[in-house]
Amino acid sequence: MEEARRVLERLERIERLRQRAAPAAQLLAELRALLDEGKAWAASEGPSAAAAESSLTRLEDALAATGASPTEEVTEQEPAI
Repeated sequence: MEEARRVLERLERIERLRQRAAPAAQLLAELRALLDEGKAWAASEGPSAAAAESSLTRLEDALAATGASPTEEVTEQEPAI
């Protein structure tokens, strides 16, 4: 259950960044973190999540093919007012 909560929180964070027109590198870092969290969630679901794990692996391969260098996980920052 904790894994699912992390995925949902990450999706909300990505949406807020997208709405603020965050730089592509920041969004990419969040997507990579989402991928890791999605894999953890799928793994926690056991053998019945094999299709989800396969999809996540394909997504990971697609992200790697972009040629973008991996970045550290980005911590969310509120915009300066």
